[in-house]
Amino acid sequence: MSKKQDLEFYLVGIGNHSKPVVDNEVLLLIKNTKIFSGGKRHYELVKSILPKNHTWIEISGRMDHVLLKYSENTKPILIFVSGDPFFFGFGNTLKKYIPEAEIKAFPYFNSIQRLCQKTATNYNLLRSVSVHGRDWTALDEALIKNEALIGVLTDTKKTPAVIAARLLQYGFENYEITVGEELDGDFEKINTYSLKVCKLLKFQNLNSVLLVRKFSKNSSFGLPDSEFVSLPNRANMITKMPVRLSTLSALQLDTNAVFWDIGACTGSVSIEAKKHFPRTVIIAFEKRAECAEIIQKNKEQFSTPGIKVVIDDFFNLNLSNFPTPDVVFIGGHGNRLKEMIHKVYQINPSVKFVINAVKELTSSIFINELTKLDYSLNSTCIQVNEHNKILIHAAVKN
Repeated sequence: MSKKQDLEFYLVGIGNHSKPVVDNEVLLLIKNTKIFSGGKRHYELVKSILPKNHTWIEISGRMDHVLLKYSENTKPILIFVSGDPFFFGFGNTLKKYIPEAEIKAFPYFNSIQRLCQKTATNYNLLRSVSVHGRDWTALDEALIKNEALIGVLTDTKKTPAVIAARLLQYGFENYEITVGEELDGDFEKINTYSLKVCKLLKFQNLNSVLLVRKFSKNSSFGLPDSEFVSLPNRANMITKMPVRLSTLSALQLDTNAVFWDIGACTGSVSIEAKKHFPRTVIIAFEKRAECAEIIQKNKEQFSTPGIKVVIDDFFNLNLSNFPTPDVVFIGGHGNRLKEMIHKVYQINPSVKFVINAVKELTSSIFINELTKLDYSLNSTCIQVNEHNKILIHAAVKN
């Protein structure tokens, strides 16, 4: 884009009032500006206060087309935005695409703030997330972390009803939901519902949500083995809790890691990891078709949405279609451990490997292959009750 260094923007936040609420400084800016921008809804709200001979650049469609129109002007552009332009707003988009531009902001309250204010809610501990045109990741993390108050920016697909249904599906029944519709507008409605009632309702398109935790769910350190759904007649086909926790220690996950659980079976390692590291991107690979339902039931049982489950033979997959792993746990390899190590290594030559080995041959192959690849290895031996001893091997690239 040419001329982007010359661009100057005023970002004016507005509410949903039928008559715009702006101060005298903004009114003077409007009077002395010729080029304006914003969404279609913004134009309907502010057109009555714009100069007679103005130009309006609508923010819609492809962003590069909008930015191109901006670049064709050398005079300041006044952009109307909803609430605070830097709260999941257009100000962040401008800074991303035109970092050299001069920006001056005149913010209004964002919709979640207005909802808190209108319901006299103390929002000192508010965790704000957006599912507007986004996936569930941020909301899932906040729920798993048991946040006391969560503000959610919605969209026409992830509505309050859909949000309520998702919370119920994953066992977050300890929240109630407050929905603010058309805040500051002529058709404003604010109501608090149980999740079961909310999931059955329809709402005006312009809304935001508060999720208020009514009580804390019991959260033990380590998930009870007995509460996992297991493979039929194979109750022992699960990584036991002491081993899972030791495995998590070996994995050394952090908040920004991408973690692959290969041979996930019931999903116990992935689920335990998600509980402790809710921001981690987790992909669970399992080839047995019957495990799809089992893992889903366990995700719901332990309130751990956000784990991507891939049911297929790992060796048939195009791994470049998935986020590159930082850490890999090998829970199953179908007697093709050497091949699996090299298949993963080709994706990321610095990936960390962890495996739980019962057989001596498994340990031998794992250690030999990763030593050849210049990895350092650390091993821990653990035994649970009468079960076989397990060696937890962790391999880190030198």
